Amino acid sequence: MKWPFSKPAPVVETKADTSGYAVPADWLFELFGAGAAGSSAVSAATALTVPAVQAAVRVISEAAASLDVTVKRKVGDAEVDVPEHPAAKLLTGAANPWTSGYEIIRDLVSEALTHDAGGFAWVNRVSGRPAEVIHYDPGSIGVAYSTKGTGEPTYRLSGKKINSADVIHLRGPFSKCPLTLARQAIGLAHLMESHASNLWLNGGSPKGVIETPKKVGDDGIRKMITAWRAAHDGPANAGKTAILFDEATYKQLALSSTDGQFLENRQFQILEIARAFRVPPGMLFELTRNTWGNSEQQAKEFISYTLVPWIRSLEAALNRALFTDSERGEYRIAFDIDDTSQADLTARATAISSLIASKVLNPNEARDWLGLEPRAGGEVYENPAITVAPAANDNNQPKQEAA
Repeated sequence: MKWPFSKPAPVVETKADTSGYAVPADWLFELFGAGAAGSSAVSAATALTVPAVQAAVRVISEAAASLDVTVKRKVGDAEVDVPEHPAAKLLTGAANPWTSGYEIIRDLVSEALTHDAGGFAWVNRVSGRPAEVIHYDPGSIGVAYSTKGTGEPTYRLSGKKINSADVIHLRGPFSKCPLTLARQAIGLAHLMESHASNLWLNGGSPKGVIETPKKVGDDGIRKMITAWRAAHDGPANAGKTAILFDEATYKQLALSSTDGQFLENRQFQILEIARAFRVPPGMLFELTRNTWGNSEQQAKEFISYTLVPWIRSLEAALNRALFTDSERGEYRIAFDIDDTSQADLTARATAISSLIASKVLNPNEARDWLGLEPRAGGEVYENPAITVAPAANDNNQPKQEAA
């Protein structure tokens, strides 16, 4: 079926506005080499080649995109799911003919983690209803903020102003992304990886040197190297005693304290990157201090202190762009954090059983959590462990004779 909604972004013709300040695209900083003087800062593209940075960005963005997302409507004091709402269909199915809702959410979060301007997507509306969501490459949509103290944003697509109500804009705190705020720490990690690569590319550090008080010249050096390799290179010559001549001496080289702690320094930079993105080190596969006990605690901390803040920002950005003024307050987009506990089936079963026993949930509500159909009689709130059965028929008791 042909997708009938695609059309160019509507252009709002206005006079030139010089009352705000724009956020330059990251590629402009990289083009002109902007950065702190004397720092080891790297560009965003280079930073993502550091495995710890890539892992941190992926674990946050993919975890957010993997959660179930629904549109809820407030009915009285309760909320009901509205799967037929256009926003729900875009986020759970195809956001446009070439992009899924999963990819839209993942890319918005990943760009907010790696670009100061944040992640952008444009909402195409038909008859006032969202028909598709289009994600643009970083730098395609520019933003400028009012200097009058309100911080009101103005958006431009390819240099032309567009309606701000049609833009999904997700950004982090401090007006800077974690990658920029930790750019020196990431740059140091990159330098360490480059040093290790060059070291092993050249065969590692020399084990020792041969010193002689005599001048041997270039020919003498070549003959000495040839003789030494002929006598000691290869597994067959391993362990043989070296014989030197012409007052030459062999001096073994020792690693400096910094070289000896090279691995520890690299591990510490992983911890620095984990701090910058607020990701537990174990999720970056830095398992030095991980145990069976603290791994579970780190997973809980990741949900509470890392994932949930980004989810709340994402919900706010989606609510602002995917609902009309009349729908706001009645409808909202919600991500189901409970999905993060599904992997631990034992803990999930114990929690559901406790909620049913305490009459917080009835069996059918619990079955809905598990994606199961309701059953007859499952609407009753009762504790199956202590519910008293009906009294038995007492007709078999002998009747007392009248006095």
